[in-house]
Amino acid sequence: MLQYIEDASEPQAHPNPTSADDTLLDAYSKTVVNVARKVSEAVVQIKVDKPQRRSRRRGRSQPYGTGSGFIISTDGFIVTNSHVVSGARKIQVGLQDGRQFTAELIGDDPATDIAVVQIRAENLSTVTFGSSDALQVGQIAIAIGNPYGFQYSLTAGVVSALGRTLRSESGRLIDDVIQTDAALNPGNSGGPLVNSRGEVIGVNTAVILPAQGICFAVASNLVQYVVGKLIIDGKVRRGYIGIAGQMIRLNAKVANYHKLEVRSGVLVQNIEADSPAYNGELRQGDVIVGFNDEKIASIDDLHRLLNEDSIGKKVELQVLRNRRKERIRVIPAELG
Repeated sequence: MLQYIEDASEPQAHPNPTSADDTLLDAYSKTVVNVARKVSEAVVQIKVDKPQRRSRRRGRSQPYGTGSGFIISTDGFIVTNSHVVSGARKIQVGLQDGRQFTAELIGDDPATDIAVVQIRAENLSTVTFGSSDALQVGQIAIAIGNPYGFQYSLTAGVVSALGRTLRSESGRLIDDVIQTDAALNPGNSGGPLVNSRGEVIGVNTAVILPAQGICFAVASNLVQYVVGKLIIDGKVRRGYIGIAGQMIRLNAKVANYHKLEVRSGVLVQNIEADSPAYNGELRQGDVIVGFNDEKIASIDDLHRLLNEDSIGKKVELQVLRNRRKERIRVIPAELG
């Protein structure tokens, strides 16, 4: 017993409580440093010259602006935000090595806030896309860009939420948006959000100014689709049916009577009589509640389904008209 007490009273060797944290921190630092080395040379600064517009509050707006972008091919294709380059008279691209180039606008898609420009240059560093479908909340997210003109700034954080939606300047919703707490500021727009392997998982697009630590990026899988269309066709094709509408709530009795899964629809307020779309069976006052086999609860549902595949094809709409549910046909035209 005495021997047991003596042994128990001897000082015990405890590991340094901070050593594990130091190891983790060092691993995190190495990850971020490696990503910076791998990606930074493919990130560009974009300066644009835009026509001046008058503002009631501020007089004339600045005729220039800055943003970010990243090179995806050795022949000089660069991805950025639509709002960075849209309407620009001149687009200037600066590389990390100091070279400056005038860029050509290849394609612009305001509906997703994605654009592609191209420079004629050699020995370009590039980045690759990763799959945004594989993302998990909590994984490392690293943003690189030019906030407030401070070139090649890096911030790191995590993916804080997935599957967000964001309203673009065109009025359409951007689906599958990534929320991150990696700090973004004006000038970061169009820069890459990358994972721990240096793969692009999103394009930084928006910041909620009154909030702290809530920033958004368009998911890489959507970006790849849009970029491919812009490079090949110069635009992303979408359909439209030549109406003006708004979402309205439906009376519970009406929704139950017609066995509707949702209690809202799109009220047709106006119809373009000379629209290239076939919409002659629609009537002002109709409430659209279905699009082929898909339910329609809002304008956003209608926008989502009026995609490239709908152009020129017969579509069956389910509408409520005079308290009856009817099926009519429309043929969407291409949105100009």
